[in-house]
Amino acid sequence: MMKVEAANGAERLAPISVTVTFLEMQRPPSHYPHPPSNLNIALMKTRDMPLHFYRYLMDRVGRKWHWVNVLRLGDEELEAKIHKPERDIRVLYLDGAPAGFFDINPISADETEIAYFGMMEHATGLGLGRWFLGAAIEAAWATDPKQIVVQTCTLDHPAALPLYQKLGFSPVGQKREEVLPLPFNERSASVMRA
Repeated sequence: MMKVEAANGAERLAPISVTVTFLEMQRPPSHYPHPPSNLNIALMKTRDMPLHFYRYLMDRVGRKWHWVNVLRLGDEELEAKIHKPERDIRVLYLDGAPAGFFDINPISADETEIAYFGMMEHATGLGLGRWFLGAAIEAAWATDPKQIVVQTCTLDHPAALPLYQKLGFSPVGQKREEVLPLPFNERSASVMRA
């Protein structure tokens, strides 16, 4: 990643060009994957999640994939987004420690978005992904929309797009965007906010 120095001497990282793929699912799957039986896992629905914990999850799950938009939000804006009564945020725990999360956002009466879905690195490769995404899809359909949507991009895990498609999503469009990575000092200031 190329570093560029800003006019005030602060570190700034060069933008990264990405392709965003938009996906839709028009009807619920006929069945959902079962959780793995050989792991000590729990999936807990949150209520009024502390902002610092949401930022922690966003950073730990999304750091490698440059999930930066939420980390740039101020407290009031983030609270307005995630503390809506219809928002459904669930945290995955593996052996008692946070291991991932998903964030279901009903956009309208007709459409619900899986706004965020991902696991921390220590939880990948254990056979959890298919079940965990199935749980997110089931939670999204529980809002009774006509369709659910999700997006992924070329910075996400290479298995993300194929997994979405295996579980019933169809690509409906793409666009080019630029992601402006967070320099370390900006990331730490966001994640360490009280």
